[in-house]
Amino acid sequence: MAQSIEPNIAELGNQWLKSYKLSYKLEQESINAEIDKALFDYFTKNGGAGANRPDVKILLQDKNLNFYPILIEYKGYKNSLVKLDVNNQVENRTAKNDPHFKNINSFAVNGAVHYANALLHHTSYTDIISIGMTGYKDESGKIIHKIGVYFVSKSNFGVGQKVGEFSDFSFLAPKNFDAFIEKVKTLSLTQAEIDKLKEQREKEIDTSLVKLNNDIYQNEKGLGENDRVYLVAASIIATIGIPGKVATLEKSDLKSSTEIGNKDGDIIVRKIKAFLDAKEIPSEKKDLILRTLQNTLTTENINKVINGESQLKRVFSKIVDDLGIYYKIGLTTDFTGKLFNEMYGWLGFSQDKLNDVVLTPSYVAALLVKLARVNKDSFVWDFATGSAGLLVAAMNEMLTDAKNTITSPEELAQKEIKIKAEQLLGLELLSSVYMLAILNMILMGDGSSNILNKDSLIDFDGNYGFGKTNNKFPADAFILNPPYSANGNGMNFVEKALGMMNKGYAAIIIQSSAGSGKAKEYCKSILEKNTLIASIKMPIDIFIGKSSVQTNIYVFKVNEKHHKDEMVKFIDFSNDGYTRTNRRKASNNLKDTKQAKERYEEVINLVRFGKSKLEIFTEKEYHEATIDPKNGADWNQTSAIDTKPSLQDFKKTIGDYLTWEVSTILKNQNTDTLGK
Repeated sequence: MAQSIEPNIAELGNQWLKSYKLSYKLEQESINAEIDKALFDYFTKNGGAGANRPDVKILLQDKNLNFYPILIEYKGYKNSLVKLDVNNQVENRTAKNDPHFKNINSFAVNGAVHYANALLHHTSYTDIISIGMTGYKDESGKIIHKIGVYFVSKSNFGVGQKVGEFSDFSFLAPKNFDAFIEKVKTLSLTQAEIDKLKEQREKEIDTSLVKLNNDIYQNEKGLGENDRVYLVAASIIATIGIPGKVATLEKSDLKSSTEIGNKDGDIIVRKIKAFLDAKEIPSEKKDLILRTLQNTLTTENINKVINGESQLKRVFSKIVDDLGIYYKIGLTTDFTGKLFNEMYGWLGFSQDKLNDVVLTPSYVAALLVKLARVNKDSFVWDFATGSAGLLVAAMNEMLTDAKNTITSPEELAQKEIKIKAEQLLGLELLSSVYMLAILNMILMGDGSSNILNKDSLIDFDGNYGFGKTNNKFPADAFILNPPYSANGNGMNFVEKALGMMNKGYAAIIIQSSAGSGKAKEYCKSILEKNTLIASIKMPIDIFIGKSSVQTNIYVFKVNEKHHKDEMVKFIDFSNDGYTRTNRRKASNNLKDTKQAKERYEEVINLVRFGKSKLEIFTEKEYHEATIDPKNGADWNQTSAIDTKPSLQDFKKTIGDYLTWEVSTILKNQNTDTLGK
């Protein structure tokens, strides 16, 4: 095997840096405490001594006074610059979503991107430049070098994007750096790339949540299920921080002291209070959050110090190490929904009770949002909000629409604030689940203003919960996955919500029996003022591992009475293109095996535009028919099967029979011949 020329490559690179008069730090040298600590902390998580020592570290400032950490990794072999996966992304994860240590250690760019993720995870820096450089000597002894320059940022979920082709480091020289940063800023991902990266990161979140929950469940005794949920919520809130106002809580800030008022729990409570104060959360809501979290954080057992460490500090450290990067890179995902499903997966719920805490998978949430025709100007509410997964999906749709249609950056920024503060409203009665909804919306950049801890059927008057508390929330989109144990399988929520709306659309996923007789009176009442546009039969295993009830999605036009001649679109979506498994250790329990994304898109188009959009589906799965608005039990129709045989069927049957007859005669002849 060829000899590594890493020392020569390092010398070449460092000479360039010296010639540009840059203040660079080598492997063992300190650049600043925050970066040093991040590299150290990340190293303890991934194992292997000395795993996080970039060959060179530099901190540069652009003309807008923004700081950019530059991390350089040298290698000394011909083909050790970068290892990409099939999607052309830096391959730092295995198929099982574990760190790909072989690639991280063997390839210069992969190593530099790994270090950048340490900074995304543990520091306030959100934009980092990762540089890999390697090379070899040709036959004449001349050094041939190659450079890879990647931008690793919150905006690309820490995966990294190639900036361009470079033959030296002069782009870092003071006179060129601003132009380089301008180039970096023009790097943008297509929506398809963003979706793919999000999908990839979401799988990683699932893996990390399973690992974390397993660890806490098996190794941390005395913590009830709600305690686990509250500890994760508290740890995340304490470590988000607000630039310039509230510093993030570090693991080292927890001293495991036994001093009254200064125990680890007290320190976390103070940090959460500072965060909520700076966020200007309404005092009633702030008090409820603090009270709820305080009950878990200040208990004696969790703060008891054994071998110099409290259980609280140990659990806090695990949470920050396993999950920190995912909520810091700003994934617009139902993060706490995933957390909730994972946490509750360990509980010994009976099947009936379990059905009541089942959260909507994100791809179904996105379908409901599109069926309810949500756009940037919608006002969306959910009367049984759970972890706010449906509202997160609605918010994502609204923000994407705003981004695609508003060209003024200033106007867009104002619209994004308005969407989060004024255009979403959710109600959740269960206090443990309500806490998750609040946390979810805080993580999403704060649409938590109008998440209310109220009984939507009894205590809700239709007004805003914060800000314009005397004004009605002007809802024009309703999305819902109700608790199926409620009256009429949850149709009581639908009747109440639609009765408070003047216009718009609604999409709900509910137990199918609600539309075939179980909620007859509610269904009749709803159709007196609203039109049923579509009834979609969903796959039986959509909530696999949580519940096996048959569900339907019903889509309504609000405040327009259903006429008996109205055509309803009936869609059998039993085959949605996904294959689901329920294996706890599987890296991916959801696989797109039959054009799932295209099928979901087609269902949206069929509901909106009708039969002309049939492509993948046939008239066996799609038909239009009327219902009797005074019946209330005829919402789940299927395509009529024509049992009368056609001439073609007759010909086929005769053909099949003749084929069988001939093959039998030939077989008998063969037997006779063999017998002779």
